[in-house]
Amino acid sequence: MNETLVTVVGNVATAPVYREMPTGSVARFRLAVTARHRDRTKDTWVDGHTNFFTVWAWKGLGTNAAASLSVGDPVIVQGRLKVRFEEGGAGGAGGTGGARGGGPQWASADIDAYAIGHDLSRGTSAFRRTSAVRAADPASPERQQPRPEPDFAIDPVPRPAEEPTPAHT
Repeated sequence: MNETLVTVVGNVATAPVYREMPTGSVARFRLAVTARHRDRTKDTWVDGHTNFFTVWAWKGLGTNAAASLSVGDPVIVQGRLKVRFEEGGAGGAGGTGGARGGGPQWASADIDAYAIGHDLSRGTSAFRRTSAVRAADPASPERQQPRPEPDFAIDPVPRPAEEPTPAHT
């Protein structure tokens, strides 16, 4: 079966809503994707049209997305695109509107996510492995032996090189 797989870069537009369902847990949030282009005459970046997608994350991905994402977070979402066109309910008390009943028409673009992550080109993130992942894989290297600590320190904020102070004579 052919599927439309997409990778979308945008910002979380609504707080993730998490629900336990009979078929498994799911998290849902809206993703805003705005095209930007450079206006050479004004020498500035200009925002274009914003597209909104509803992202659906199931099971462990949904649990982790709900715990990790906040409104405004820059994210990268990879998944299966589903576009639906619907028409609103039939108008009037007679209910004879049928499938083309006179209600408003709308389109929905949904993404069934395979992977979601923070966009590290626009900020930093601290990853924490969930205990369920470790418990599910007994052959995991993390369960067999702990990772060694690095023998160097990483400064999280790059600092400009200090200029030498002039010698006073």
